[in-house]
Amino acid sequence: MAGAIIENMSTRKLCIVGGILLVFQVVAFLVGGLIAPSPTTAVPYMSVKCIDVRKNHHKTKWLMPWGPNHCEKIKDFDEAMSRQIEANDIVFAVHIPLPSKEMSPWFQFMLFIMQLDIAFKMDNDLKENAEITLDVSLAYRDDMFDDWKEIAHAVELRKLKCTFGSPKTLDSEGRHYDCDFLPFMEIGSVAHKYYLINIRLPVNERKGINVGIGEIKDIRLVGIHQNGGFTKVWFAMKTFLTPSILIIMVWYWRRITLMTRAPVLLEKVIFALGISMTFINIPVEWFSIGFDWTWMLLFGDIRQGIFYAMLLSFWIIFCGEHMMDQNERNRLSGYWKQVGPIAVGSFCLFIFDMCERGVQLKNPFYSIWTTEVGTELAMAFIIVAGICLCLYFLFLCFMVFQVFRNISGKQSSLPAMSKARRLHYEGLIFRFKFLMLITLACAAMTVIFFIVSQVTEGHWKWGDITIQVNSAFFTGIYGMWNLYVFALMFLYAPSHKNYGDDQSNGDLAVGSGEELQLTTTITHADGPTEVYKLARKEAQE
Repeated sequence: MAGAIIENMSTRKLCIVGGILLVFQVVAFLVGGLIAPSPTTAVPYMSVKCIDVRKNHHKTKWLMPWGPNHCEKIKDFDEAMSRQIEANDIVFAVHIPLPSKEMSPWFQFMLFIMQLDIAFKMDNDLKENAEITLDVSLAYRDDMFDDWKEIAHAVELRKLKCTFGSPKTLDSEGRHYDCDFLPFMEIGSVAHKYYLINIRLPVNERKGINVGIGEIKDIRLVGIHQNGGFTKVWFAMKTFLTPSILIIMVWYWRRITLMTRAPVLLEKVIFALGISMTFINIPVEWFSIGFDWTWMLLFGDIRQGIFYAMLLSFWIIFCGEHMMDQNERNRLSGYWKQVGPIAVGSFCLFIFDMCERGVQLKNPFYSIWTTEVGTELAMAFIIVAGICLCLYFLFLCFMVFQVFRNISGKQSSLPAMSKARRLHYEGLIFRFKFLMLITLACAAMTVIFFIVSQVTEGHWKWGDITIQVNSAFFTGIYGMWNLYVFALMFLYAPSHKNYGDDQSNGDLAVGSGEELQLTTTITHADGPTEVYKLARKEAQE
């Protein structure tokens, strides 16, 4: 009778907690799907071919494609040849944004990719493995009548990967190659209203610069930036979730400090996971609205890397602390084989990110993939990180298998135990299976929504209601992992309350002769966790 009462109470309370978390999860998805716009916007830009006449006393080196001080333009290179204009005197100019628009700090970042329109010509064919040299400059201003101020200037190489679907004959002259997009530029902040890009293609036949690259007709850019409406929703979520996780962290650590023992390893790891989640949540992005912080993209990558490393470490230690016959529990050094690949993989990805976005802090046109050495180095870091990830999941799967095998083998001993001790270990077994189910559900939802966001058009339309799938993915998954960490600290916080004399009389004591122990997190002297408390509250009856 008592066991049925305990089971009903624990089930009811867990259902209430699970229902509340489910409501918040649904709200997180709906906020992104119904309130926020699409996360990013892609804007195509066509460059304007300007004539650089600085040698004829031009007043400025910045060439504007339109406006009151626009440059002298040419329609195509045939016109340039008829006017005897050299290739070195032609500048491709792009103004960002389009006319009558302004950029905003709410856009957060700008990413540009380049597409070259290259025509086939018998006497100017595109060579195999050709490289194009770009002399690029970037400037900004905040008023249409201000002078342009330089942000960056660089000379960059890009490999051309093009195919031609027709026979290379005279009849095919004028047809365009099918060329891959090229990485062009990335900036981690949008602090100014107007930007100007000037691109030169310097030609030097003696040095082989821009020789054998075909006949370039046009240069197109595609600019990608974050939508301001999505940024506001994202900042609002961060602002709301930060105090929520902070409050549960303070409550969780206070529960631990009330114990007469020192915190055990699993409790420390859960608290560290909460800290890493808070590190992601803190909305420092608000400052990017008023400051030109170009390092925010790199900082965001570092924050996410710390959280994922802590999450993977937690899963390993959680399984290890539930190993019944493991003698090296409650010591981080006992997990060096499993945690080692996480550290190595995280370090490789950090070095890769520093080589890419770290360099872009000084040179936004840089890309590690543009040279053979850079490509090989980047692939080496990614391959090593991938190998470490595979090793980690092998270790994790093996440990999960061992825990379930041990639990199945030891469950036969439960009927012979006293009521309170049986409930104690049934609570441990239940909470392990419960968390494993939640973890698998969170991982599955992350993968499913990622795949859906990639294969759909970006939004679903049901009647008059439009659901932004990509925005729902970002806000929903972000909210889900916050709720996961919240649930961990709630369910695994030790209780400082005393539940009766049966504990002190040895009913739950390890020395009672029943050698079944699942975790060092719960001890008879310091009180159970919330999950155990739900399953144990009425045991003394």
